[in-house]
Amino acid sequence: MPCWHLPGISTLCAAIACLLVPASAAPQYTGSVVCKTCHPNIAVDFYKNPHYKSIASGSEPPERTGCEACHGPGSEHVAAKGDKSKIIAFSQLAPKQVLDNCLRCHAESLGRANIRRSSHTLANVACNSCHSIHKSPVQKFLLAKEQRDVCYGCHNNVRAQFAQPFKHRVNEGFMTCSDCHNPHGADAVNYAMGARPRMVTAALNNEEPCMKCHTDKRGPFAFEHPAVRIEGCRSCHVPHGTANTRMLKRPVVFTLCLECHNGADSFGRDAAGVFLTPPTHNMADPRFRNCTTCHVRIHGSNSSVSFLR
Repeated sequence: MPCWHLPGISTLCAAIACLLVPASAAPQYTGSVVCKTCHPNIAVDFYKNPHYKSIASGSEPPERTGCEACHGPGSEHVAAKGDKSKIIAFSQLAPKQVLDNCLRCHAESLGRANIRRSSHTLANVACNSCHSIHKSPVQKFLLAKEQRDVCYGCHNNVRAQFAQPFKHRVNEGFMTCSDCHNPHGADAVNYAMGARPRMVTAALNNEEPCMKCHTDKRGPFAFEHPAVRIEGCRSCHVPHGTANTRMLKRPVVFTLCLECHNGADSFGRDAAGVFLTPPTHNMADPRFRNCTTCHVRIHGSNSSVSFLR
């Protein structure tokens, strides 16, 4: 009678067989040349890609060289004839896993110091949502499309604002979204702290990014406009675009000024609150409806507490 028909013998034979079979070796690095066999469409232009410098240097260890620097050792993937489960396939990773993988090399930049708590990361927007990693750098920063088109893919409300008559010239290519915003997250800025403007890049001395271009509004001024210093430019302006001249929040200047200059509250050194419009200014008279005709230094002055000429 064969031994495997005896009670308990089959279990014993199976256990012995498991002991005799050697454990499978760990996945090995094969080199990027092997990847070209199945992925010629990626390999043909990869020498133009910034990531190619990991191969060109010839000094990086295998785990930081070429394709396997991101996708892991490829021996099992090759042996399994392209099985995605045998390699790191970014199309199958969760956003956090994608971020962790990219930060193995890209964590040294100070501009990415806040990426894990940025609005994009908290909304599960991963690196490959905006960047096309394999393509040659037709677009700057390996973006999948023109920067504004990448941003418009999610921010359709901003696209509509940039279509207004008075706006920053992003659609014309004069500037980009990243001139004002850091898509990888930014430090909390020192203006409009109640509103917490998100991913706004701080300029010199932790100022608003507006000051990088509008340097004449920087100061310091002997007499500052509190709205500019505390709430920032957005207290009066709509930064992306509006139908009002100078990108103001309201079409008529005096209605914008009266939002604050109504004598409200009792703060300040003299407990007078916000300056009240004087009785000599009859708002029914068109002469007094354009406040900046007289108060020309509205962003700050070194000579007049009322921002007069």
